[in-house]
Parts: sequence; structure tokens; C-alpha cells
Amino acid sequence: MILDCGGRKLDLSRAAVVGILNVTPDSFSDGGVFFDRSRAVAHGVAMAEQGAALIDVGGESTRPGARGVSPAEEIDRVVPVIEELARAVRVPISVDTSKPEVMRAAVAAGAGLINDVRALRLPGALETAARLGTPVCLMHMQGEPATMQREPRYGDVVREVRDFLAQRVAACADAGIARERLLLDPGFGFGKTAAHNLALLRRLDELAALGPVMAGLSRKSMIGKLLGLPVERRGAASLALALLAVRNGARLVRVHDVAPTVEAVRMLEAVYPPEGDA
Repeated sequence: MILDCGGRKLDLSRAAVVGILNVTPDSFSDGGVFFDRSRAVAHGVAMAEQGAALIDVGGESTRPGARGVSPAEEIDRVVPVIEELARAVRVPISVDTSKPEVMRAAVAAGAGLINDVRALRLPGALETAARLGTPVCLMHMQGEPATMQREPRYGDVVREVRDFLAQRVAACADAGIARERLLLDPGFGFGKTAAHNLALLRRLDELAALGPVMAGLSRKSMIGKLLGLPVERRGAASLALALLAVRNGARLVRVHDVAPTVEAVRMLEAVYPPEGDA
């Protein structure tokens, strides 16, 4: 239950909170807010102080309809932030990328985990992750960011996501990436309707049977669709979804608002202690 992330430990024996750090001008929730390097680093330090167990740095927006950026541009965005954060915090840092070039540069700068929305499916990504030796989070996405929300369809969304993740775990094993180094993400909002997201959350334990799950539900558009709330008013609903995810088996919840989520998760554990702590 301990992941070695480049010499820094990520304890999965209890639910942990991952802080989102978008170094982008166009992310759906906070695009541009932390595009400045000094503000990004300061925010990463603040999230670590608030109890984040992992800081996830991303340099390319994957919101619906987002434009892609070149590997060079993505590296220019994330590497300086990762380098400074690695000196400023003691918790592990992950890089949110699908590109092999960015993976190599980010790990060299101090990232200890690769968080890939494409589950290592780009050419060279699987081999690169295997050589780097870092843990990897594999996410399910139907389609690509530019088109993924155009009428996503499934027969049984939970079964199909589970089967996809199982296939990617097997591909990683074939490439020499041990199962113990893998996290799984159902990809809430990535090629899924609100109904699909709710089904995945309701049956998250079926995915957790494959391995440790990271759930990213913070400020997602499903909240807007279900409650009619703009992004800036989705904090309370995001907190509720994070707690439901933990209760249904998630080991990690990836959020924008670290402090209240950490407090809420610890209260949940006071009522329902992690296995072995009761």
C-alpha cells in the first residue's frame, strides 16, 4: 500500500487527497490562474501544507474541446514548476501528461508519478513509462478531448471501463510495469454523460477490485448539469462526490480544494475507519 514515487512515499493504506495544479491558460475550472510560475509553485506548496499527499502538475488542458499543445510547449510549462516544487515540498509530484517526451523531462525534473489520461496508448508512452520506472495512473477516456463529449455511448459503462482498464494493466505487465506500480482512474467526464458518471461512482468498488483507484470529480460539468451550478459554485457538491468516491472504494481523490476535502475525508474515516484501524 506504499508507492515509491521517485524516492518519495505515497501511502495508500488510507484515502489520500491529490491537489490539482493546472499550469495552463485554458483548463475548464482554473485556466490561467496558475499559469504564472511563481503563483503555481506557491499554490503547490500551499496544497502540500493543507494535507495533499500528491501534487499533480498538468501543462495541457484536457477539457472537452481543448486544443492540444506541442511536447516542447508542455515541457516549458511544467518542468520549471516541477523543479521548484521538488525543492519546496516533501510530498510526491506527478505529471499529468500522455507524451513520452514530457514524461522523460518531468521525471528528470523531479516528478515521481505519471498520470496519463490516455493510459499509455500514445506511441512510445508504454515503453517510456517502463524505462522510467515510476508508478503510473491509467485513465479511461472514450475518444479524444476535442470530441469526447459528442454523444458518448456505452452498453454497460462500468463493465466497459473495467474491461478497458484490465486490458491496459495487462499491457503494462507485458511491458514490464508491475501491477503494484499502477493506479486506475475511471475518467469521470471523459467521454461520459452525467448518467454514466453516476453509474461509475455508484459501482466504483467493481473497479477498485482491479487496483487502487483515483477519482477525479472536482468541479466537473456533471455537477452543472445536475444542479445548474456554474464552476465557481461547485465546491460543496465536489466535496460530496469526493466522500462518496472514498466510501465506494477510491484510494485517491483528485481535487481543486484540498483543505476542506482533507478535513472531510478524515471525518469520514472517524466514522468508518480504514480496514485494520477499527
